[in-house]
Parts: sequence; structure tokens; C-alpha cells
Amino acid sequence: MSEGTESAHPHGRGWLTEIGLAGHPPGLSVLFFAELWERFSYYGMRALLVLFMIAPVAEGGLGRSAAEAALVYGNYTMAVYLLAIPGGLAADTFLGARWAVLIGGAIIAAGHFTLAAADPAALYIGLALIAVGTGLFKPSISALVGGLYGQRDTRRDAGFSLFYMGINIGGFLAPLVTGFLAQSPAMKGWLAAQGFDPLQSWHWGFAAAGVGMVLGLATFILFGGGIARDGGRRAVPLPAASTATDTRRTLSTLVLATLGTLGLMALIMLSDRPGFEPLRWAYVLVPAAVAVWFGLSRDEEPRRYGAMAILLIGAILFWAIFEQAGLTIALFAEQLTRKEVAGWTFPSAWFQSLNPLFVILLSPVFAALWMKLGDRQPSSPVKFGLALVFLAASFALMVPAALLTFEGEISPLWLVGLFFLQTTGELLISPVGLSTMTRLAPARAVGLVLGIWFLGFALGSKLAGVLGSGFTATDPSTLASTFAWQAGIAALAAIAFFVLTPWIKRLMGEVR
Repeated sequence: MSEGTESAHPHGRGWLTEIGLAGHPPGLSVLFFAELWERFSYYGMRALLVLFMIAPVAEGGLGRSAAEAALVYGNYTMAVYLLAIPGGLAADTFLGARWAVLIGGAIIAAGHFTLAAADPAALYIGLALIAVGTGLFKPSISALVGGLYGQRDTRRDAGFSLFYMGINIGGFLAPLVTGFLAQSPAMKGWLAAQGFDPLQSWHWGFAAAGVGMVLGLATFILFGGGIARDGGRRAVPLPAASTATDTRRTLSTLVLATLGTLGLMALIMLSDRPGFEPLRWAYVLVPAAVAVWFGLSRDEEPRRYGAMAILLIGAILFWAIFEQAGLTIALFAEQLTRKEVAGWTFPSAWFQSLNPLFVILLSPVFAALWMKLGDRQPSSPVKFGLALVFLAASFALMVPAALLTFEGEISPLWLVGLFFLQTTGELLISPVGLSTMTRLAPARAVGLVLGIWFLGFALGSKLAGVLGSGFTATDPSTLASTFAWQAGIAALAAIAFFVLTPWIKRLMGEVR
């Protein structure tokens, strides 16, 4: 058995815990299915959010403009991942990963069921609950996966790729279910026949997302007892602190991290106001300054934090463009793309299933590739650069697609190509980034470091909202230009990663 693996996953109670995935530790199966259902809930709701906000009130929506919906989407998705910083720290210090997953999942479910309420005012309450719950859930379950493998276990990246496949099985099923419930004429007809208001079909979709989260919690509770040991780490419960001083210090750290995160959220949202837009430059410049500061240190641990900061910049830029899938690409699918196959019309939300479908198909390929290459596989910085190349290619493809809308709705095959290229890039950055961060992190701060990794999702998602606020369905030339310069940003970032790879590898030390 590989170094560190045996002690990292004590045997569990229940058949699911004993099922291995492709020669990986048994606990991966439980985490695979728990995360599958959590992501079902998240992506099921995300597929509907912008479409619900821009739908006319007469059709059961909120009647918001695309620009207003984009800002809400950006701020919400930013909060979901930014709150992973205090959430990860809470898991490291007080809750432990098991309780963080359980409590976070319960809050997420409450948020989805709040969205299912017919009152439009419930939107913001529901989004806030989902953001808080995800902040606890996401870094903790990722830390549990990382804890299944030793630091030198070459199965690690492959394990995260398989875990990522579980995420995307949920992501694939979710838009199919919630999109049908929210947008399908058949569903609206059934609701009317049963005496329900068909305009409330959106809320049935949101309720289905809540059911998904409940199933994820049930999986973890029933089968996860044996692996829920925080990957070999144990949080220090508040009552068990060695002294009152230690307790106060730990609590103060958590409070400061929470207040700092909320302050950062407020500052980021301030950048939406006229005159404060230049604050958005800080999203990239601050991590760059951190990378240089720590990268020049003579000590190994600070240098590793410098490497994390560089990877964070790549993640921010990647997700800022990739997250257009739930915003401008969703609007493009709804307003500019044919939604018909062989005379059969389907909901536009179903396009959101293409990305997770390709992840399901390609994840085993990538997992097998990393397993076969072993120590000969490309380093993490090179994988990041390649991810940005594929992302650039996906948006370059959308330039002619946008121009073709001069003639009317375009073929859905253009979006199939977009999602295929994006997914290839995603598999080179997301599971690899999770794996790399868990290896670079000190053992005492894995949850916190994963929270920092999710900061890349947060800032990238916020930038996605900014980029998406200028979407137009009536000016193909402007839309094509928008796609072209986004492709250019990704291409320039890829070149930077290839040039900086030798330095990043030195900062990472023995970690590949």
C-alpha cells in the first residue's frame, strides 16, 4: 500500500465504504456519491438562476435585465467560494471536516427549499444560505479526499479526477431534471391539470435541487462514518483546547478570518459602483504581489505559499471566462441558439448538462493518462497553461458563432464544441489544482489552504459577472468582439504560465 494511505482511511461500516474506485482507497466511493448529490443541488439551481431572473414576470420570472442578473450571479457565485476561507478554517480548528460537511449540507438544503418559496424576496435569503453552507461543505469534503492519499502517492491526481467525475455526474443530471421542471411545457401543462399555478414551475426546479442535497447528506451519514476522520487530521474542538489562552487565540483567528472575508466581500461588491471599478484590478495584482513576496523567501513553506498565489492567479482568470457558461453562454443558448432536435424542442437549461457530460466521458481518460505517466506526467504549472490554451480555443470558436447570429438562431453544435474544449481545459486545472493545493499545504492548515484555492473560484466568478454584464443578443459584432478578447486573455495567461513554469517548480520544491 502506498505511503500514508493505510492510516488515512480506516475501514468503515457499510457496503458503500468498502467499494473501491479503480484501485483507489475505499473511502473515495462515499465521498464520490456525497459530492455527486451536493453538486446536483448546486448545478441544478445554477442552471435556472439567470434564466429565472430575466424571465418576464408574466412568465413567472423576476423580469430583471441581463446586466442586473449578471451582477447578482457574479456576487452570489463569488460568495459561494469566498466563504470557503472561514469555512475551511472552522473545519481545521473547531468542527472537523465531518461536522463541517454535515452542517454545511443542512444549510445548503435549507437554502434551496427557501428558493422554492413563491415569494421573490426569498431569492436573496436562499442564495445567502447556500453560500454559507457551501463555504463549510466544499473545502472539507475536498480535504477528506486529499487525506485518503499519502504525499507521494502517484494515484492522487487520478483520485481527484475520479472524484471530479462524481461531481459532474450530479452536474449532468441536475439541469436535465430542474430544467424540465422549470421550463418544459409538459411540466407546466401537468401543473395546470393538477390545479397548481404553472407560472410557479421555476420553484419546482429549485425544490428538486434541495432534494438532491438531502440525498447527499443521507449518503454521507449512512456510509461515511469510517472515513470521516478528517483525512488523518483532527480539528481541536473548542472545549478541548489545552488552555483558555489557546481557546481565545483560536477563536479570535476564526473571528478575524470571518470578518476579513466579509470585509473583502464588501470591498469586491463596492467595485460594482460607479467610480470604484478600478478596484477590480486588485483581483489579480494582490495575488501577484503575494507571489513575489513569498516567492523571494529563503524558507520552504513561504515559497510554497508563493507558488499557491501564482496558481491562484491562473485559476481566477480561468474561472472568470469559464463561468460564462452559467451566464452569457446560458443567455446565448436561450436567445440565439436553436433548441430543437428532429422536431422536438428541449429546455435551454439542458445545454448546461454538456459540460458535466464531457467531464464524465473524459475524466476516466485523464485519470488513466496520469496513472500511466506516473512521475513522467507534466508538472502542475504546465497543466494550468494547457488548460488556458483550451479555454482560449473554446471562446475563439464562439467568434464565428456570434457572427452567424446575423442570419438567425445558430446550430446547437457550436455550443457542443465550446463545452468540449472548455471541459478539456477544466480537467487540466480543477482536479489538478485541488490535488496540488492539498500537497502544498502544511498539515495543520489543509482546510484553510483549500479555502484559499476556492478564492480563485470566488474572484473568477465575480469577474464572470462583470464580463457578462455587457451581453447583448441584438449586436452580433459586439458579441463576437467580446468573445475574441476573452479568448485573448486566456491565451496570454497560458503563455505566462509556460514562461514561468521553471520558477513555479522551484517554489513548489518536491511537489510536482
